[in-house]
Amino acid sequence: MNTAAIIRAAQFAAEKHKNQRRKDVDASPYINHPLALASALAVEGGVENPDVICAALLHDTIEDTNTTASELEAIFGAKVTSIVLEVTDDKSLAKAVRKEEQVRHAPLISPEAQLVKLADKICNLRDILASPPADWTAERKKDYFDWAARVVAGVRGIHPRLETIFDGLNSRQSELL
Repeated sequence: MNTAAIIRAAQFAAEKHKNQRRKDVDASPYINHPLALASALAVEGGVENPDVICAALLHDTIEDTNTTASELEAIFGAKVTSIVLEVTDDKSLAKAVRKEEQVRHAPLISPEAQLVKLADKICNLRDILASPPADWTAERKKDYFDWAARVVAGVRGIHPRLETIFDGLNSRQSELL
């Protein structure tokens, strides 16, 4: 594994997300989220592809910061940038449309991007179970779980071990009530 590239991606993501917080009650540092994705992939999933790990670390930089695709490409190369772009939502679309686009698009993205997408949904379910956004009702949490399952249905077969982790988390919906 290209350790230097992964550390460079973690550093870059930390810098880009340094003033951002998650929506949980504690307003935890945003960087915890991309680090959790990288850990889910590498530690739990045994994924060793450095492009996938780097893309996991960088997956929200274009969507949620002032990072451009050309900036990512200059630093991390075309492959990592391509994966990031495949999992980046078009923020010009309404939220409901973006969510449906994720469902529609998931089966069509590269296997590498599917891994990042799966890890993202795993980490988001974990966050909702452990420390959900303060203003989310039980119904909104359940709706997120149901939608995430629709997205993950489009990547089934990409990584059975990670899919089992997702399924275990998804089965815990009753804890949201």
